[in-house]
Amino acid sequence: MLEAAALAREKGREDLLSWSARTAIDARSYPNGAHFCEVEIDPETGVTRVVKYTVVDDFGNLINPMLAEGQVHGGVVQGLGQALTEHTVYDEDGQLLTATFMDYAMPRAKDAPWIAFDVEPVPSTGNPMGMKGCGEAGTVGSMAAVSNAVQDALWDKGIRQADMPFTPHRVWQMLAHEAIAAE
Repeated sequence: MLEAAALAREKGREDLLSWSARTAIDARSYPNGAHFCEVEIDPETGVTRVVKYTVVDDFGNLINPMLAEGQVHGGVVQGLGQALTEHTVYDEDGQLLTATFMDYAMPRAKDAPWIAFDVEPVPSTGNPMGMKGCGEAGTVGSMAAVSNAVQDALWDKGIRQADMPFTPHRVWQMLAHEAIAAE
């Protein structure tokens, strides 16, 4: 590529070095999807595990379905990490205590279940290729799915509001607080 550009300059072909185009999109396209999550919570430790996860998305026409699936899987795991393990902690003076990966939990492969993925494409009418975006679909859907699953799992224990992150300590505190309130 660089050789071709140098050759074009040598031959005085500046017209080959710059290219631009403009396109007006009359309408917008929006992806749609649904995330389903099942969790198990150990009441003794507060450890919350995602045991089953399913995603069904509509990204319109896909050029590379494997790439889209990989992007969704990565986003789901990122969202699972934010919902279940990541917790930023500061001391009373505002000093960040979780400033390294030794102190700040990130999701690992063992933290994620197999993620079932399927698409139900409805081509977009807003662009000639019928495509829709998929960049944040995994992250956005996973945090809501995990939060709803955890809230559902804790509901019978009397917990009416469970907020992220669902670290083992925080879930254990919610369960312990509710047990004390019930006595």
